[in-house]
Amino acid sequence: MNETATFDRDRSSAATHPKFLSVWDIQAYYGESYIVQGVSFDIHEGEILALLGRNGAGKTSTLRTIARLDNPALRHGEIWLDHKPLHKMRSHEAAANGIALVPEDRRIIPGLTVEENLQLAQIAPPVGWSLERIYGLFPRLKERRRQEGVTLSGGEQQMLAIARALARDIKVLLLDEPYEGLAPVIVQEIAKTLNIIRDQGITTIIVEQNAVAALKLADRAVILDTGSVVYDGSAQEVLEDEELRQRYLAI
Repeated sequence: MNETATFDRDRSSAATHPKFLSVWDIQAYYGESYIVQGVSFDIHEGEILALLGRNGAGKTSTLRTIARLDNPALRHGEIWLDHKPLHKMRSHEAAANGIALVPEDRRIIPGLTVEENLQLAQIAPPVGWSLERIYGLFPRLKERRRQEGVTLSGGEQQMLAIARALARDIKVLLLDEPYEGLAPVIVQEIAKTLNIIRDQGITTIIVEQNAVAALKLADRAVILDTGSVVYDGSAQEVLEDEELRQRYLAI
């Protein structure tokens, strides 16, 4: 990798385009452990961003900070979504303003059917996609709508977790390891679904250890190393730059 590929906030590819979600110098801690160390990046509306890095780089912690969960605690920096200050909000306020986090463990509610999991997401406003529209995107969920959610296969549970997010009126979808443990054919199916979601204007950030699959899906990539941004640019450039991948992703 040549030196021009090194991250420079002032020359970031997003810097010359309108910003939809802007993360500026966020610093977040678990107790006194400094985990997210001055992360900055911008995302355009309807864009898919792959947030990548080795284990322990701070990827999940960055997602949790954007979603305004209590841990890690944001102590410095700003997060703006469509001109609204997420950094001043709690998690429920961020969710009401369009942030949806799909965590790695998916959080399917035991004892509820597929359809009941979706209906529960729509109890309080703002309501997003209708069940009919969700089932149009996920026909497998329609087939299994009366089945208990936790008895679905891993891929189907991931579909349900994404569908439950869409049942809310969201602007930004945060996905933490959506491909983990899934067969390649299911990964491809979910990737196709995420492309359809992008076509509906929803902005997505995907954290994924399967970096190649995430890069093939994404428009742009941000790479973290020990809690800081080391690359912000084209996902295709990362796919084509073996030295960059080896240095920061070990692939």
